[in-house]
Amino acid sequence: MNVTIETLLNHKSIRKFQERTLTKEQIETIVKSAQAASTSSFIQAYSIIGVKDKQKKEKLAELAGNQVYVAKNGHFFVFCADIHRHELISDMESKDLSGSLESMETFMVSLIDTALAAQNASVAAESMGLGVVYIGGIRNNLEEVCKLLKVPKKVIPLFGLAVGYPDQSPDVKPRLPLEHIYHEDSYHENNGVLKEQLLEYNEVISSYYEKRTNGKRKDTWTEQMAQMLSNQKRQYMKEFIQNKGFSKH
Repeated sequence: MNVTIETLLNHKSIRKFQERTLTKEQIETIVKSAQAASTSSFIQAYSIIGVKDKQKKEKLAELAGNQVYVAKNGHFFVFCADIHRHELISDMESKDLSGSLESMETFMVSLIDTALAAQNASVAAESMGLGVVYIGGIRNNLEEVCKLLKVPKKVIPLFGLAVGYPDQSPDVKPRLPLEHIYHEDSYHENNGVLKEQLLEYNEVISSYYEKRTNGKRKDTWTEQMAQMLSNQKRQYMKEFIQNKGFSKH
């Protein structure tokens, strides 16, 4: 096992950071690492907004559900799906690209490109001894986030990434068993086996929570997922995405 794999397998979300800001060099290294990620057909359909302004970070923390670590970290990155520059290409090359830019396929490409870039950024940060936590809560109110960050029409902030020097050291959270995730040659749809694996995983997760919280919590993974998915979230999203010029057909 090499250092890269050790870094990947030791990933944990950090929600408490030291009061130390990242240097310009660290920020640029993380962004360059993000840019080195694979990108579908070289389209590079994403942008990254670094938020340093204290008031903006505090507002983002509020919009994300009052998550303190959105405001208190070494640096806050917002990863955005972005086809605004491709609209400029349409003008520069005198070609109507709206059919492609407004398609579901391009929307999916922009999401995938953004996620790949963000994961590269996360691994780079962790390899530098920094901690990270993804923030999906910025999608709670994207209208306000877009106003705050002044993003143009064909740009959608997808999630944040808080990065900084860890001020805590939580245990690595156990993932689903490999055999539940990995299928060879075809999807193995044996629901009896899958449910058995989920029951075994429930025991692992329940023990993890019980140990982590000194007995205050011991819910299972399937209980947690059922509870979370029972409450539909962000029902405005489809209309918002289409109004931003994405996924119209």
